[in-house]
Amino acid sequence: MCGRSLPSSEQTSRLHCMRILLVEDDLSLGEGIRTALRRAAYAVDWVHDGVSALMALQEQTMDLVILDLGLPRMDGIGVIRTARARAVDTPILVLSARERAADRALGLDVGADDYLGKPFDTNELLARTRALLRRSAGRTQPALQAGALRLDPAGMSVRWHGRDLDLTRREFALLWLLMEQRGRPIGRERIQQHLYGWDEDVASNAVDVHVHQLRRKLSAAVIRTIRGIGYALDEQAAQAAAAPPQAPQ
Repeated sequence: MCGRSLPSSEQTSRLHCMRILLVEDDLSLGEGIRTALRRAAYAVDWVHDGVSALMALQEQTMDLVILDLGLPRMDGIGVIRTARARAVDTPILVLSARERAADRALGLDVGADDYLGKPFDTNELLARTRALLRRSAGRTQPALQAGALRLDPAGMSVRWHGRDLDLTRREFALLWLLMEQRGRPIGRERIQQHLYGWDEDVASNAVDVHVHQLRRKLSAAVIRTIRGIGYALDEQAAQAAAAPPQAPQ
């Protein structure tokens, strides 16, 4: 789950806690995919038909769609066509038992970004997911700078006074959100929605814990508490905060 305590190998990958829309009507398969994605620390929202998928894309910003083709109410090809006609540019990874070359070509031609046949290896699914998310972040997100703090979405990295920071995925996602808002306050509810899937159990103090951890790794003054609202990035503090002490040689 995104935001859990990550081992060092996961921390150094510095992947953003991204939100994935899973569209799969097979309950057993869908549960397996959702579990694998959450273990890889992604926020996952799962719907079971094509109409619900389009509604979710209208209501929530997604970083990736993992889409079955054989869906009730509207099939996957219809979902892709409609989404692209509405100028939804979210990357789409098709998962389908339709493995003929013509089926793959159709899926890609109508707007899918990748196509993986069923049955598939979970490690390959996760690798393709990472690749699509990296390409999407690099294409759409410029680096963000606030004083000595720099966040690079394309490289999925954060530098503070020229040094790389190891952040959990939810810490990265929270810092990205704060830096995008350029000092404007963000409510706790909005932050929680940004970091977690629809049906995840979230502790009442989860957002405060993530903020506390970020302050420890940066400087307490860099993230301001706005009483009764939430939090904001203090750009002046990010410019004035002293560099962390050098580790002993």
